[in-house]
Amino acid sequence: QVQLVESGGGLVQPGGSLRLSCAPSGRTFSIGVMGWFRQAPGKERDSVAGIRWSAGTYYANSVKGRFTISRDNAKNTVYLQMNSLKPEDTAVYYCAAGPSSVRIEIQTGYDYWGQGTQVTVSS
Repeated sequence: QVQLVESGGGLVQPGGSLRLSCAPSGRTFSIGVMGWFRQAPGKERDSVAGIRWSAGTYYANSVKGRFTISRDNAKNTVYLQMNSLKPEDTAVYYCAAGPSSVRIEIQTGYDYWGQGTQVTVSS
């Protein structure tokens, strides 16, 4: 089993920044991919960004150039730096982890999910 603990959500004004963190624990050796997904009220959960341990990152078109996903190997933590935030970025953000065979942008295949952290962009 892998446990994922997210942090860093909150309320921010349009144009502001937030950094989300996701710290896995447990059988972390089984992880090959980690991703961030988000779900806005009344909408389906969508992919935001992902990172593959071997190499490669993925970003949804809506966040390219504004969000950056990274990994701290020493802390075994994945971060999502969110800049130039817009009201439409408001959602619950979920961290997910899966084996290296997972397609980063596809929710199915991820075995483990965090509890979610609320991000609200509003003036």
